Amino acid sequence: MEFFTFAWVGDPQVWLSLVTLSALEIVLGIDNLVFIAILTGRLPEHQRALGRKVGLALALVTRLMLLATLAWIVGLTQPLFEIAGKDFSWRDIILIAGGLFLLWKATVEIHEMVEKDEDEADRPEGAAGVTFKSVVIQIAIIDIIFSLDSVITAVGMADQLWVMVAAVVMAMILMIVASNPLANFVAAHPTVKMLALSFLLLIGVILIADGFGMHVPKGYIYFALAFSVAVETLNHVVRARRKRLRAEAGARP
Repeated sequence: MEFFTFAWVGDPQVWLSLVTLSALEIVLGIDNLVFIAILTGRLPEHQRALGRKVGLALALVTRLMLLATLAWIVGLTQPLFEIAGKDFSWRDIILIAGGLFLLWKATVEIHEMVEKDEDEADRPEGAAGVTFKSVVIQIAIIDIIFSLDSVITAVGMADQLWVMVAAVVMAMILMIVASNPLANFVAAHPTVKMLALSFLLLIGVILIADGFGMHVPKGYIYFALAFSVAVETLNHVVRARRKRLRAEAGARP
């Protein structure tokens, strides 16, 4: 596998793989970005932006470290043991553990939203014990899961290491740019946050299923999320229009 040569300049296959892999890395990074946005939303406001930057920086470092150990990554897909006729590798174990972690975390966050008393003030720092360090540790754990899936996909799509590195870096730059607007939007709209948490639940189920050898294309989940967000956006437009009409009616003599 080549790291870098100048032969790529006139090779359309290299350009195609770079563009395709960059787009795929962005798509695969959506779930990671949503998780970071929700988790850093539990921090005090002055720490949220820093938390998102640290989380995405950890995601980038994790991906680059995994790319630098391609032989180890390939070894993770080799069968480790067998249960009931199903081979399990280290990749399967990591995916199952990550899926269970996502299910747990999303369930805890949903419980926090639903069970909170109506007269209870919002607490940016979330439940007791939530600190910047604990949030960064949780982000680092889930980064390993998402990065593993992303890097394995990259290895299967590109032959040159520099193409994989460039695609990962470009995708991460775009995610950093989009992180603050996305996090602010999720924080300002509780229904969108609930949709995002439901999305994480689905991703957790998909990771567990993938770990047991039942592959479910993430495109279905992304489409469902996009459709739900589009419906919720229409709801916001309708509510804003009704509010404006009521305000205009109240201003009339």
